[in-house]
Amino acid sequence: MSKLTTTIEPHDTSNAPARYETDVEGFTSEKTQYKEPTKENGSSGRSSEGEGPPQDPNIVDFDGPDDPENPLNWPEARKARSIVIVSLIALLSPIGSTISASAAASIMQHFKITDKTLGAFVTTIYLIGFAFGPFVIAPLSELYGRAIMFRSCAVLFLIFNLACAVSNSFASLIVYRLLTGIAGSCPGTLGASSIGDMIMREKRGSAMSIYIMGPVIGPTIGPIIGGYLTPAAGWRWDFWLMTISSGVVTVFVFLFIHESYPYVILKKKTARLRKETGNQNLRSALDTGKTPKKLFAFAILRPFKMLISPIVFLLSAYSAVVYSYAYLCFTTFPRVFKVQYGFGSGPSGLASMGLGVGFVVGIFFIGAVSDPWSAYLTKKNGGRPKPEYRLPTLIAGAVFVPIGLFWYGWSAESKTHWIVPIIGTGFLGIGIVTAYSTTTTYLVDAYTVYSASVMAANTILRCLTGGLLPLAGNDMFDALGVGWGNSVLGFISLGFLPLPLLFYFYGERIRESRRFKMDF
Repeated sequence: MSKLTTTIEPHDTSNAPARYETDVEGFTSEKTQYKEPTKENGSSGRSSEGEGPPQDPNIVDFDGPDDPENPLNWPEARKARSIVIVSLIALLSPIGSTISASAAASIMQHFKITDKTLGAFVTTIYLIGFAFGPFVIAPLSELYGRAIMFRSCAVLFLIFNLACAVSNSFASLIVYRLLTGIAGSCPGTLGASSIGDMIMREKRGSAMSIYIMGPVIGPTIGPIIGGYLTPAAGWRWDFWLMTISSGVVTVFVFLFIHESYPYVILKKKTARLRKETGNQNLRSALDTGKTPKKLFAFAILRPFKMLISPIVFLLSAYSAVVYSYAYLCFTTFPRVFKVQYGFGSGPSGLASMGLGVGFVVGIFFIGAVSDPWSAYLTKKNGGRPKPEYRLPTLIAGAVFVPIGLFWYGWSAESKTHWIVPIIGTGFLGIGIVTAYSTTTTYLVDAYTVYSASVMAANTILRCLTGGLLPLAGNDMFDALGVGWGNSVLGFISLGFLPLPLLFYFYGERIRESRRFKMDF
C-alpha cells in the first residue's frame, strides 16, 4: 500500500511537525503527519494539494474541500437535525438512569429488600452499564460507523426498558438495568465524536454545549418524574414511560441519523466505485487492508492506552469525581429532604431542581464564552489554535464545585430554610456542567482522530465513579452527617483546582513530550 500523508493536528502542534507511526482511528497505519480535519483539507485528513507525494489514482478520497459527502459540508439543516437527535437520545438515556432514584423505596418494598445500599444499586447499576458499554461501542463504531451503533443501541435501549417494566424479581431488574445502561451509553460514547465529524473546531464549543444539555439535565429530570409518577401509578410505570419515550426516539434515530464517520463514508464510496468502474484495485484513503478482527482488537485496547496519558487520565478523573457528586445527590436527596425537612416523595424529587438550574446556567456560560474565548486566545497567540485555549472556562467554573458542596452540606446540616441548600446545589450544578463540558470539548480538540476512543476512556472512569461512589453516600452521611460528608467531597474537589491551570500552561508540552507520547 502506498504511503498516505494525512494532516491531523492532535499530536502535531509544532511549527515543524514530526512524523509518527500511528493509526487514524485505527485505520491508517502508515507514517502520518497530523493535522485536525478541516473543510479545506477534507474530513479524511488528507493533505491539501501540493503537500506530500503525488496521489495514487487508486486511492478513493473526498472530492476536494467542497465535496457534499464530507460531513463538514452537509447543509446546516441536516447538521442541526443530527445534533438535535443525538442530544435528544443523550437526554433520554440519563433520565433513565435516575428515574428510579425516587422509586427506590417502592421497589425495595415490592421485592421485600431492606438493605439501603441495594436500594441505591437500582440506580447506580445503570451507570456501571454506562462504563462497560464503551468497551464495545467505541471500537465497533470505528469499524462500522456511528449511525449503525446509534440505531442498534436505540433498539436495545427500548427492549431492556420494557424488560425492566415487566421484571418479576429484584435480581432480574438489576440485570435489565445493567443492560439498559450498556445500551444507553451510546450517546455518551459517540455523541461528541459525531459533532466533531460535522462541526469545525471554531464552532465546536457552541455545538457541544447543546449536546451536553442532555447528559447534564437528564439526570435532574429523572427524579422529578419518578417522584410524582411512582406514588400515582406505581414504580413499573417509570419504566413503561421510558419504554414509550424510547420507542418514539428510536423512530427519529432511524429517520434522521446519517453516517458521519469518514472511514465508513469512504469505505462505502470505494465499494460503489468498484462496482461502477470494475476497478478492484480501488481502496479507501483510510483503509489499511487489515481484517476487521485485527482492527477491532487494536481499537478495543485504545481507550485503556489513552488512560495512560496523564492529560486524559487526570482530566477524566476530575470530570468523573464531580460527575459522581451529582449522582450522590440524586440518591441521597430523598433521605436528606425527607429526614431534615419532612418532604414527601414528589417534593423530594423536586429538590433536584437546584442542580438543574445550575446545569442550565453552566450550559449558557459555556455556550457564551467557550468559542469566543478560544478564538481570542488563538488570535492573541499568533493565530495558531490550541486545545488548551478551552481550559480558562474550566478554571473559572471549577471553583463552584467546592462552594456548592460546602453551602449545601452545612445549610442542610443546620436545617436552614429548604431553599438555602437547594441554592447551594445550584452552584454545584454550575461547576459540574463546566467540568463535564469543558473536559469533553478539550479532549475532542486534543485527540480529534481518536475522539470515540478518548470519550470511551473518559466515560469508563466517569461512570464507574458515578456508579460506585453514591453507594457509600448513605453510610457516609450516617457516619459524618450531611455537613462533614459534603465537606469531605468539597476538599477533594479543592485538590483538583490546580489541574486546569497546570494543563493550560503545560498541556501542549506534556502532549508533545516523548516520555508521554505513544502509539494509540
